Amino acid sequence: MNASDVLPAQFNVAAWFVDRNVTEGRGASPAFLYEHRTLTYADVQELVNRTGNALLELGVEMETRVLMLCLDAPEFIGTFWGAIKIGAVPVPVNTLMRTADYLYFLTDSRAKVAVISAPLLAEAAPALVEAKRLKHVLIAGGNHGQFMSFEDRIAKASATLEAVPTSRDDAAYWQYSSGSTGFPKGAIHLHHDMVVCCETYGKQVLAIQPSDRVYSAAKLFFAYGLGATGFLPMSVGAQSVLSPHRPTPESVFETIARYRPTLFFGVPTLYAGMLAVKDAGARFDTSSLRLCVSAGEALPDEIYKRWHDRFGVEIIDGIGTTEIGYIFISNRPGLTRPGSSGLPVPGYELAIVDDEGRPVPQGEIGNLRVKGDSTMAYYWNKHEKTKEALFGPWIQTGDKYYADKDGYFWYCGRSDDMLKVGGIWVSPVEVEATLVRHPAVLEAAVVGQEDSDRLVKPKAFVVLKEPWRASDELANELKAFVKDKIAPYKYPRWIEFAGQLPKTATGKIQRFKLRG
Repeated sequence: MNASDVLPAQFNVAAWFVDRNVTEGRGASPAFLYEHRTLTYADVQELVNRTGNALLELGVEMETRVLMLCLDAPEFIGTFWGAIKIGAVPVPVNTLMRTADYLYFLTDSRAKVAVISAPLLAEAAPALVEAKRLKHVLIAGGNHGQFMSFEDRIAKASATLEAVPTSRDDAAYWQYSSGSTGFPKGAIHLHHDMVVCCETYGKQVLAIQPSDRVYSAAKLFFAYGLGATGFLPMSVGAQSVLSPHRPTPESVFETIARYRPTLFFGVPTLYAGMLAVKDAGARFDTSSLRLCVSAGEALPDEIYKRWHDRFGVEIIDGIGTTEIGYIFISNRPGLTRPGSSGLPVPGYELAIVDDEGRPVPQGEIGNLRVKGDSTMAYYWNKHEKTKEALFGPWIQTGDKYYADKDGYFWYCGRSDDMLKVGGIWVSPVEVEATLVRHPAVLEAAVVGQEDSDRLVKPKAFVVLKEPWRASDELANELKAFVKDKIAPYKYPRWIEFAGQLPKTATGKIQRFKLRG
């Protein structure tokens, strides 16, 4: 589908997702369940309006970036839609990162205002002081210290706010996408993009209804969680569960039993962990679920089968990207082919091409290209990276795929060395660069290795300055060292000490020779 066929030229997506639900009579209907509170759609509208007005009072104008380091809590919802409603651009970022990452996000986006959940302030605070263009910081949900209180500012702001008359092609929000080398890239999404995702995947794959209640273990800060919790349910007036806590297998079961969602969004690593919970079927009531969704990394067929056998609910696996906004290949309820990514989502065209861009024969592996109207406009300040990804209306995802005779698509890895760990990108280069900062390490190479559940995790091959120091104790020390320096989920699960690393004649590490 093309947005120009269904949306007017003047269009503000916050009005479509927030105000429309109230206008159409759903103001008293529950929108978000958070801890011990229920936010109705009227409550959401008031929160969004007050937040938008508070941002205006701080000097936020159209196209001003507002950095969001927010947990899955009301401040995320208020800031995201409030910024969009006034024509500003929210930039939600990963809550699992380190100070240096936040300084990069602030510097690259040139954000003038940041909204931060209080539990994340300790890691972010040094970056807030260093960021040159940052003018104001709002802290939500706790002690705000030297900064302003989010709650105090929005309590004083007006509850009435008209949506700025933006274009359907104006920038609406950014999300950062990691790359195999270099810094994260800001993918710029337009006001029409989220609507396209809802009209395609939401309606035609999930068949989401106002009666649905959604719970996503994937968090709002990245594309999979933003759609699952943040906009797919709002497109039809359904409900979402907001959970700010880290999703462990036990806590996810507890949340499902407590809130009784009909739709659950997880990643394969989490499903494997939940299957390992002893007597989960007897201890936790999962009978409310009509469908489970998986994305972020390929779902092994064995996990699909074990989950279906144990809980009687299908997991429909699919693939989406930050750049495309949401899922564009997916299995269908009742038509799942375990191990595959599924069929093209209606509204998207797919092509598998060779390195010269020519279509490959059916059944042969090639590079995946996607055409759909939710695709980003471009990468911020990354002109060359944009040209590498976009080919007219098509985007090359970096994934290797083949299509079978029935049109199902099968994932075959990456064309670069990136890894998906628990549904989040990990760059081997970043982990390697961290390992070599340890005084014992001469050089390192990181590749993906499957664990016992056939899920990919990082494995490091390490060459020591003093080879005789190799030991289990040093391996554990190196793992802890990486956890301390970069986002903890990126640490290598296995470390193998090596005498040397395979390299090209020019000295480039040949990671493919290290894969098992």
